[in-house]
Amino acid sequence: MRRYILTGTPGSGKTTLLRALEQEGYAVVEEAATDVIALEQARGNPEPWKSCQFIDEVLRLQKQRLVLTAALTSPIQFCDRSPVCTLALSRYLRCRPPRSLVDEVERIRREGIFERQVFFVESMGLHAPTKARTISVQEASVFEEIHREVYQSAGYECIAVPPGTVSERLQMIVAEVAKATSSVG
Repeated sequence: MRRYILTGTPGSGKTTLLRALEQEGYAVVEEAATDVIALEQARGNPEPWKSCQFIDEVLRLQKQRLVLTAALTSPIQFCDRSPVCTLALSRYLRCRPPRSLVDEVERIRREGIFERQVFFVESMGLHAPTKARTISVQEASVFEEIHREVYQSAGYECIAVPPGTVSERLQMIVAEVAKATSSVG
């Protein structure tokens, strides 16, 4: 199975692209952080990201989802974020990354769990705040650069998915995957 990561700043359109890829028949793995936030908010914690324990919970759910989707027989899978994103998040939040996160990032790199080409969905320059996404456009720009730096330092190649329509972005991603798949086979 070839696992591709979709990453980028909150509000860039990753989840919308994930839905479009799913409609095209690709297997997908949902983002973990939004679900952790929703669960914690339902428990009465309005801003769970303010605790460094949040990083552990996101990583736990990401690992669980990777295990659950490993049995899928689809030859190509798209993941809305990865543990490398969680490492970027810990840096953005100024939380010391837990040893479990550092070890997981090293493991997925060493074992080649994800393709080295990461689809970096660039910001559209605006987004609507939600209960889970309170980051400003300016803060999102800083977060975007941290993501890019962390992925590159971990040995991944960031393939820019520039602003555009969902259809344009989808076509670009599908063409890149087809090109990578044909060059291997």
